[in-house]
Amino acid sequence: MSNYKTNHAFDKELLINALIQSFKNLSPKEQIKNKIMLMVYVGAIFVTILSVVSALNLYHEPPLFCFLCSLILWFTVLFANFAQAIAQSRAKAQAQALKGIKKKTIAYKLTPNQDLKNLEHLETQAVDAMSLHKEDLVVVKAGQIIPCDGQVVAGLASVNESAITGESAPVIRGAGCDTDCVTGGTTVLSDIIVIRVESEAGSSFLDKMISMVEGAVRKKTPNEVALSILLLCLTLIFTLVTFTLLPFSEFANTQSAQGSIIGYSVLVVLLVCLIPTTIGSLLSAIGIAGMSRLLGCNVIAKSGRAVEAAGDVDILLLDKTGTITYGNRQASKFFAADGVKMSDMIRCSLLASLSDTTPEGRSIVSLAHSHGYKDTLPENAAFVPFSATSCMSGVNIDGVNIKKGSPNAVFNHIKNLGGHVDEKIEGTVNAIAALGSTPLVVCRNDVILGVVELKDIVKNGLKERFLQLRTMGIKTVMVTGDNELTAAAIAAEAGVDDFIATATPEKKLETIKQYQNAGHLVAMTGDGTNDAPALAQADVAVAMNAGTQSAREAANMVDLDSSPTKLLDVVKIGKQMLITRGALTTFSIANDLAKFFAVIPAAFATTYPQLQALNIMNLGSAHSALLSAALFNALIIIALIPLALHGVNFKATSINKLLLSNLTIYGLGGIIVPFIGIKLIDMALCALGIL
Repeated sequence: MSNYKTNHAFDKELLINALIQSFKNLSPKEQIKNKIMLMVYVGAIFVTILSVVSALNLYHEPPLFCFLCSLILWFTVLFANFAQAIAQSRAKAQAQALKGIKKKTIAYKLTPNQDLKNLEHLETQAVDAMSLHKEDLVVVKAGQIIPCDGQVVAGLASVNESAITGESAPVIRGAGCDTDCVTGGTTVLSDIIVIRVESEAGSSFLDKMISMVEGAVRKKTPNEVALSILLLCLTLIFTLVTFTLLPFSEFANTQSAQGSIIGYSVLVVLLVCLIPTTIGSLLSAIGIAGMSRLLGCNVIAKSGRAVEAAGDVDILLLDKTGTITYGNRQASKFFAADGVKMSDMIRCSLLASLSDTTPEGRSIVSLAHSHGYKDTLPENAAFVPFSATSCMSGVNIDGVNIKKGSPNAVFNHIKNLGGHVDEKIEGTVNAIAALGSTPLVVCRNDVILGVVELKDIVKNGLKERFLQLRTMGIKTVMVTGDNELTAAAIAAEAGVDDFIATATPEKKLETIKQYQNAGHLVAMTGDGTNDAPALAQADVAVAMNAGTQSAREAANMVDLDSSPTKLLDVVKIGKQMLITRGALTTFSIANDLAKFFAVIPAAFATTYPQLQALNIMNLGSAHSALLSAALFNALIIIALIPLALHGVNFKATSINKLLLSNLTIYGLGGIIVPFIGIKLIDMALCALGIL
């Protein structure tokens, strides 16, 4: 999906849009959505009024101090708005790029009652793609854009899906294949296909993607709600503490007749410095950025809850076919019978498969080509298609019948012709089956030539990725409808922790419920209609884009690359979002404590001269100390925006190590950084003679 990935988080256009949106979000309607920043917003208005009143000599605080305080408070609000706006701008930019894919497309609708066997001479009617309805048939030729989501009902074609997935390599889509679903907006590169429309105009997968991306401003997740409540409680506590300082100040002034009474602007600035404004301003941006990072990995999330749940997943169910394996069985090895030359076996296998358009047939041709055999069918050859009755296919050439099929079918065929089945061939068939592969027997007339091993190929790199999941405490379970023997062989090769064989849709669903009842959070990937119930039940459900429409509808995420290993990226982003939120919360609270001890002695030395002894930072004055703290408070928001958008660096390690690492970095950092920052700003203010 390279055409709409945001490669630069701070692109010039994004910055300008976010800056404009920051000012638009100054409206009370927007500010009331964030209770913590609402306090800052109200405080900024109040101090602005005080600065005007003091300028008219109607209030005792210095006008310049009040003005600078109000300016810093407004900057704090704007910086908080900017953090959220830039995250939203990235998501909106991705949505706009997606809309660029969705342009007016001409569809060639098939006229009724036509034979789909002759694709070259089909009669069509050119119509606007938006006028198509479910169950309509459309013809798409090489170079044309697929106008809708649908299923290929006739033909086989190479399709460029880079507009959706970002992958440059074309994919094969065809009738009768496991991958027979196509997505609107992709392009046919070769041949002709007939597609049955599966969605009404305006409700295609691309439309839904755009809607999901534009919906990146989502409801808060449960953990986020809990954190918001905690931060709100801290805000209320600090509010009560801050405003009780005024009567204490008045009392102290009355009793000692020395010092001065604390001003309202001082109290407001102090309150803003002490409440958790840092995490309060970045909390929403962290969630939106998490969904945006997920989209950058070619995964569409339908909800923020799913992204967060991915960070807590500890059980991963993987459907075998199309997820762990490529789904189509592929020829992997030729076995010649005793007394038969290997060259004769390979050539006959090739001739029997040249006209076979099934994935197995094409893979036999490919394997024969890799061995250097390039034979072609003579003109008088007659192809014998596969039938459910014979369970064989092949070719007749001048009275010579070459056939391939299941062992039982070919064995019965040979016996009916009076031929003999060698025990060694039966042993080869059994050995291939024991490995979890499928044996395909090849014969010429009444003589068995050998066996082709069809293997359900495990996708590359899975074992290494599953090892990383194991390191993070995630158990991988393969779910398949295969028998125990085949399932065990595939599971061992893929490197999963466990497997469930002979799994029906009901068994998959029940397995997920059992894990959930035991307190686990379950994630599942799948691509078939039979996966839909389990995907709907799972806490995190990732459907393959190349899978069926029902699987995509049931899931709460869609992987545009159709790669099961992508779930590791989903889990990583989910964990990264949780860790980022926790790290910045830790930093924010530590920050507030540090500002309290750094500023209070200097800020209240005028009321309580004894506090000057605790002014270990030797800040210039009460006003410079408060302005320095307020300015640091605003600038730290800007400084942390890149971290909120990109996330804390995440490594596949244990939770305890991650917790200790983040507490050390962000906890201690949150305590040390304010002392340094406030002192430097105070020195600058004093050197400039502003106060």
